[in-house]
Amino acid sequence: MSRVNTKASLRVSLDDLCPLVPSLLHPYLRDSRYYASKSNSLIIHADNSRKQNENMDSCFARLHDLIVDVGAKAIPGETSVVQQERVKAFQRADNERRLQNKKFLSSKKASRRSSGRGDD
Repeated sequence: MSRVNTKASLRVSLDDLCPLVPSLLHPYLRDSRYYASKSNSLIIHADNSRKQNENMDSCFARLHDLIVDVGAKAIPGETSVVQQERVKAFQRADNERRLQNKKFLSSKKASRRSSGRGDD
């Protein structure tokens, strides 16, 4: 009994893919584990199933997942309201600390000026 080869391979040239995705993602695609530098393409293999069509679908799903993951890494998400409030609190505390330090230094200088040293 011979086994039928059901392995599927998907080769996508980056020359063809790059115009379709934002340029911000291009370096991340080149850093992916599917990148083949010799051919400047992404090569994705799948042999999960006994059916070649399902393996080909799996290759396309992996390509889709790769692009989504790369996009999540390259494009920062929205800052949450909680994080925004934390940053504002840090900024207020920093400003308060700065003002206290400034008042302290000012009062130190003022005390030097007002103290009569008796140099007359």
